[in-house]
Amino acid sequence: MKDKLHNAARQWELLDSTGHVPAAPPYPALLRHAIDAQDLSRDVLRLTADFAESPHHTTHVGKTVQKHLATAATMSSHAAPHFAETAECALTLPRSANPTDRHYLTNRMVIDHAWARAFLRRASESLRDAAKELDGHVGFQRFLAPLIRQEGPPAPPPPRPGGRHR
Repeated sequence: MKDKLHNAARQWELLDSTGHVPAAPPYPALLRHAIDAQDLSRDVLRLTADFAESPHHTTHVGKTVQKHLATAATMSSHAAPHFAETAECALTLPRSANPTDRHYLTNRMVIDHAWARAFLRRASESLRDAAKELDGHVGFQRFLAPLIRQEGPPAPPPPRPGGRHR
């Protein structure tokens, strides 16, 4: 999930190879960014809800993981509307004859698309932090497991000398 968000943020681009907004931005592709971002967000929300319903969320580590997952859910849910705004501007841009309006729409597209990608990156980072927290906890438990097994159950106390008295 973390990698999907990170790759989407890296791969979904608005600008062309020269660093400019294309004269006719591809509305269907930009709309696809919004759809895919919404799907990713739904997956993050589901993961967050599943963890919140698990018994693990009540532990100290679980509370920290839950915080990271909640941040990821929030960040990922903000991406789709910004991608949708970008697509809406792309649809409006070719109809705009006024250069000032075109300049405004172009800038708005760049900003909305950049915000959407930033939200995906932040969601990915939060998922990474949650995974690190869990991995550190599991690693610590793996370290303790052999020590606990070596100790075994406590030995019974030695019998008292003299046995029973009558």
